[in-house]
Amino acid sequence: MAFDLTPHPIVQAPMAGGATTPELVAAVSNVGGLGSLAGVMLSPERLREEIRTIRTLTDRPFNVNLFVLKPVEVSQAELQTALERLQPIRAELGLPPGKPPAKFSEDFEGQLEVLIEEKPPVVSFHFDLLSAPQVERLHQAGCKVIGTATNVAEALAWQEAGADYICAQGAEAGGHRGTFIGPFEHAMTGILALVPQVVEAVKVPVIAAGGIMDGRGIAAALLLGASAVQMGTAFLTCLEAGIHPLYKQALLQTQGDPTVVTRTFSGRPARGLRNAFIERMHSYEALVPPYPIQNALTAEIRQAAAKAGRAEFMSLWAGQAASLCRQLPAAELVQTLVQETQEALRKLQGARHE
Repeated sequence: MAFDLTPHPIVQAPMAGGATTPELVAAVSNVGGLGSLAGVMLSPERLREEIRTIRTLTDRPFNVNLFVLKPVEVSQAELQTALERLQPIRAELGLPPGKPPAKFSEDFEGQLEVLIEEKPPVVSFHFDLLSAPQVERLHQAGCKVIGTATNVAEALAWQEAGADYICAQGAEAGGHRGTFIGPFEHAMTGILALVPQVVEAVKVPVIAAGGIMDGRGIAAALLLGASAVQMGTAFLTCLEAGIHPLYKQALLQTQGDPTVVTRTFSGRPARGLRNAFIERMHSYEALVPPYPIQNALTAEIRQAAAKAGRAEFMSLWAGQAASLCRQLPAAELVQTLVQETQEALRKLQGARHE
């Protein structure tokens, strides 16, 4: 089960919004997985602090993730309309009428400079493509680069840009879709079909992501040709994950697949547990402003909902196999996953010899 970045082929996915605490990242890395910090919502200064904190907790490789954000524009009229659509939910939470925030996202270029200066062993990117010169600067800083792809065209684009690894994100994955070539609806391929196609198309190692929750899923991904897996939802219910207790409770009580892909929270397609916010905003699905604008407009709602214990208005990102969540310390989860994977592969080997 060797993976050239870590002893075990398990990458803990970078999940924004405070889920990936330094303690979670370090706990995964310390037992031979690759812990990942989500940096997209952190200011450059805070990002630097988090990286340095992780370094006090582990001397093992870890990953830092950013969203590649390109400029988007909306008119004042569009902003006002978007705020008016959200007003009934704001009122229900006791919030005053919304106003456009001072900024819609953190400074991507500033964040990228922090990565180059702090030199984390691994960096990964979502939403869009870095330029080849940007990738080269990261390589010169000693960073390995992972690019997210939801189809073969994106995988080839990342390889051309110089990525060292491709994370093939299947339709089953929780959180934001990474599609940047074509409509996201055209890139909703499950990992069973996606991973072998990407493995055949590129010359760099492939990391499979989407709906993998236990050793059976890891073994299957490895047999499909992946060099490792990336798992997000499975780590959200770990003791070190920094999500709201009601979010953890919702995951642990999930049955079947109650997830849906929605733009309503952030302006970007993302998979999460269906709730009242998604239902009430569904009719505006095609009308919400793009990411990061809608994400900024709903931020106060999500924060107020968390403070009030109103999970029906929180973004509860989750993959399609969330019902398999387990409440374990991160180190124990990684060790359990390794054992389960070894057992699954042994069973397959035994079946071949029967």
